Amino acid sequence: MLDFIFLTGGILLIIISANWLVTGASAIAKKFGINDLVIGLTIVAFGTSAPELTVNIFSAISGSTDIAIGNVLGSNISNIFLIVGVAATIYPITIHNNTKWKEIPFSLLSVIILAFVANDVFIDKADENFISRIDGLVLLSFLIIFLIYTFGMARKRNVEETNAEHIKTKPIWKAIMLITLGLIGLFFGGKYLIEGAVNIADLLGMSKKVIGLTIIAIGTSLPELATSIVAAIKKKPDIIIGNVIGSNIFNVFFILGTTATIKPLPFDFSINFDVGVSMLASVLLFVTTMTLGRKIITRSEGIIFLVLYVSFITYSIVK
Repeated sequence: MLDFIFLTGGILLIIISANWLVTGASAIAKKFGINDLVIGLTIVAFGTSAPELTVNIFSAISGSTDIAIGNVLGSNISNIFLIVGVAATIYPITIHNNTKWKEIPFSLLSVIILAFVANDVFIDKADENFISRIDGLVLLSFLIIFLIYTFGMARKRNVEETNAEHIKTKPIWKAIMLITLGLIGLFFGGKYLIEGAVNIADLLGMSKKVIGLTIIAIGTSLPELATSIVAAIKKKPDIIIGNVIGSNIFNVFFILGTTATIKPLPFDFSINFDVGVSMLASVLLFVTTMTLGRKIITRSEGIIFLVLYVSFITYSIVK
């Protein structure tokens, strides 16, 4: 019972703490005259990735690397099949040309690069598969390329609406307090979540990878799910797709890149199945925008995504 409390309490603490961190950091950035767009592309983007980053760092340190990799792949799969599926079921999602031909393919590229750097036995004839520190730095290098592209795109479009559009100024002491509480909460939330998840996996006879792919992945994706549901109700599809694609790219390039740089991650060959499902999700997201020449994800396609997600979760648990 205590392990389930650690697991659920850890997820909630991480989500709340990430929000505190973003609120405090955004308020300080606003105080120093940094515009909303830059805050949205940096601080808010980091904040939505903080749950996954916290989980992965603690997983790597504790030796539970299957949770670290499973969490990233599970989050990417749930972002497309679950979050886009739910959002499209509420309101059809329109996709812009730039997103269709550049950002979605970039998301697919991130998983393909992960497959290459992780499969040392197949590619380099090595004795073991590892995401090494050098591999981690390669992933972080691609993150820098993506950020440069994103900033350039933002300036070109003169985008005014971002996830940071309603930042409120706060006293410096209050912002610092929120940042401090956020960092402390992320630390303890990650610690207790991993402790609970590892014990539950042992108790239920489930692999740590499955726990990472399912419970932890869904838990750390709750901020993106909440944001996308609100955006769908408000009929703002740009926020949904930007949220999902940005999160998927950050998960591979930033989260796994940072984690592997801190501590190399052993990569079990069986995880290639989940890499393949993540690739399939990105491909299907691209294909749905080409159906009958429409650039839209319809309600029926959203339902198909949800069915695929339930099938994936069921297979992961029972296999």
